[in-house]
Amino acid sequence: MSHPTGRFQRVLGTPELILFGLAYMVPLTVFTTYGVVTDMTGGHLPGAYVLTLAAMLFTAYSYGRMVVAHPYAGSAYSYTQKAFGAHAGFLAGWSLLLDYVFLPMINYLVIGIFLHAQWPAVPAWVWVLLSITVVTGLNVLGIKMVSRMNLVLVGAQAVFIIVFLATSLHHLAGDGAPSLGTSFFGEGAQFSSLAAGAAVLCLSFLGFDAISTLSEEARDAQRTIPRAIWLVTLYGGLLFIALAWVGHLVFPDPSLFTDVDSAATDVMREAGGAFLVSFFTAAYVAGCFASAMASQASVARILFAMGRDGVLPRTVFGRLHPRFNTPVLAVLVVGAVSLTALFISLELAAAMISFGALVAFSMVNLAVVKHYLVDHGHRGTAALVRYGLVPLIGFALTAWLWTSLSATTFKVGLSWFGIGVVYLAVLTRGFTRRPPVLDLDESDVEPDAAAAAS
Repeated sequence: MSHPTGRFQRVLGTPELILFGLAYMVPLTVFTTYGVVTDMTGGHLPGAYVLTLAAMLFTAYSYGRMVVAHPYAGSAYSYTQKAFGAHAGFLAGWSLLLDYVFLPMINYLVIGIFLHAQWPAVPAWVWVLLSITVVTGLNVLGIKMVSRMNLVLVGAQAVFIIVFLATSLHHLAGDGAPSLGTSFFGEGAQFSSLAAGAAVLCLSFLGFDAISTLSEEARDAQRTIPRAIWLVTLYGGLLFIALAWVGHLVFPDPSLFTDVDSAATDVMREAGGAFLVSFFTAAYVAGCFASAMASQASVARILFAMGRDGVLPRTVFGRLHPRFNTPVLAVLVVGAVSLTALFISLELAAAMISFGALVAFSMVNLAVVKHYLVDHGHRGTAALVRYGLVPLIGFALTAWLWTSLSATTFKVGLSWFGIGVVYLAVLTRGFTRRPPVLDLDESDVEPDAAAAAS
């Protein structure tokens, strides 16, 4: 059925990578936590997004630098392993699994909730099972199939965004708009509440890092992957800010929300009535489906990277299917784990993602400093800025967001981290042995890779 060795096919260019990242992020994800963060920040959601975007751009830069150095599947796991050793790499990868494993669950949960609300006769668990089955099947067939579906689903969200902006502008032209800048850092804005909101909003940016997991399936990975990562972060952040800003102009008083968890429907109803509410539901479910496909593809490749080096069972995770050239067993395992969406709470899944993502972001920023300045000895003002100052600012910003997370997040995240430490201890017989190290065939890397990384 499968074989232990094999290579991914390099079929993805910059446009496909950008679409993959945008699909993973879900352009409409701004409305998932719209009411919660608007209430948390006292009506300054756009300002919180500005802070989050600033932090994420620095981290996106660091991911790009590490892709140039190590153009392999594995993302933060591979980068931390190469910079700080196998033990640290394993724990970074273990933390990163919180991000990738639980994001599909959130998408399946939301799909079930919205479609059950639209058709109450069909139980939510039916929609959850159906979406898991379809997404898993598409990922088995290959990344090209996922890319084609992403084009359709991101396109549906783009159409909705255009309609939303048009109806909002029409509404504002008739009723007038409040002060254009108050939702950023205007009257009543408190830095502590903006920081707390920004920590929650970092979940909106999960997607730029997922692009790095496709390094072995991208054409000219040292050039296309860093470019796609930075552009997805920038485009996504600007879009989030714009949508949050327009939403505030349409519905400026968060105290009037019917329910903060579903505040987006209040905004849609105010801007375009029942039609826009229905259109929003359809587009949002399509976006969640696209994100589920992208996130399941990413975690399967993380598991493949960890299985290929023996950290996880190689016979299960470290094999590519001879026909589809995809890590089929890893994809199926992710699909099985996603069944947890039938009973896990949305709050718990979101908390685990926050912890895992920020741990991974912090380690990648530090890995840039270690790789370029310490290991390869880059010197000079330009090198110190590119490989020292910029990633250290990224680390400081992600650490700041990390400290703004809730107590529940730390409890769950540290518990997961502790399980990883115990597993690593068993794997290395009490830390007396070195964990298996990723051993890739360097001939699969473009000729300029060594020069670019040195």
